[in-house]
Amino acid sequence: MVQASENLQVQPGLMRCPRVTYRMAAPKTALAEPGTLAVFGFGAGSPDSDDPRWLGVALECFDAPAPLELWQVDGEVSCGRHGDVRWSAGGGWLFAAIELNESAVGDTQSATHQAYTQLRQFMSTRDERCVLRIWNYISDINHGDGDAERYKQFCDGRAAGLGDFFAAGFPAATAIGHHHHQPLLQIYLLASVDEGLAIENPRQVSAWRYPRQYGRTSPGFARAMLMPARDALAISGTAAVVGHASAHEGDLEAQLNETLTNLEALLATADMPAGFDTHSPLKAYVRHPVDAPRVRDVLQQRLPGVPVLLVHGDVCRRELLVEIDGWRFA
Repeated sequence: MVQASENLQVQPGLMRCPRVTYRMAAPKTALAEPGTLAVFGFGAGSPDSDDPRWLGVALECFDAPAPLELWQVDGEVSCGRHGDVRWSAGGGWLFAAIELNESAVGDTQSATHQAYTQLRQFMSTRDERCVLRIWNYISDINHGDGDAERYKQFCDGRAAGLGDFFAAGFPAATAIGHHHHQPLLQIYLLASVDEGLAIENPRQVSAWRYPRQYGRTSPGFARAMLMPARDALAISGTAAVVGHASAHEGDLEAQLNETLTNLEALLATADMPAGFDTHSPLKAYVRHPVDAPRVRDVLQQRLPGVPVLLVHGDVCRRELLVEIDGWRFA
């Protein structure tokens, strides 16, 4: 675990973290702005674009119309495609994404193995090969029992596809289930020419050390990642987990409070300012749509003014009702 005694002050001379914002705009307008590295739309009503920097995420937003998510960097951006991988790069940063239809590949494990193999092979061609943050969106993540559960199959396929790519340490990550009518596997990442600093939560067992009850292959991710310049913290999907066990089964508000406690523990461990502000965008993934108004109310009370995108998503453990990830900028 990273100790707070390490030098976590903003590091001069390193590239500033991409700016991450939510904005009401047309994709064409956002993509035309200087320095746009990636743009994300959410849900079935999201417009489409053939620009490699665009990704329509298979998660429905509880707010309509849904804003776009923009990543913007300092520098000229180039983009293209490499097999099934779409990518863009600029200012020492790289966005890469892959989307596969499981029905065309075979099953969850096979699709994940293929997707991560392609991503690994693509990353080997790039200078920006320090992967700092990954998002994984999986159809029906909790279907199946025991080792046949789709999330556990995903973990098996991811490990097989990556090989030893993360032998030096895992990036921050999120894995959430979506309800799209097609069994899509969507994976996207942020990478840099410079290394970040992985952060663990002292309240939780590191994910790669989970006991066997959570599957043949432990989840491979860090709880958060400090960006190379130490100017931002990318926070992994965070829920009501203490040690390695889920807490407060069936109690939405208690799970939310525990989740927020975990978020504060991450900020403290990373020597980041306590709390979140208007420049710290978060996502809240809510399992049951009926719970969305209460989640919104609690977050508005506890995190006033913080931009929170509220989406319909299933947490990787069936008993967990809500998960939060996002950014804290210094």
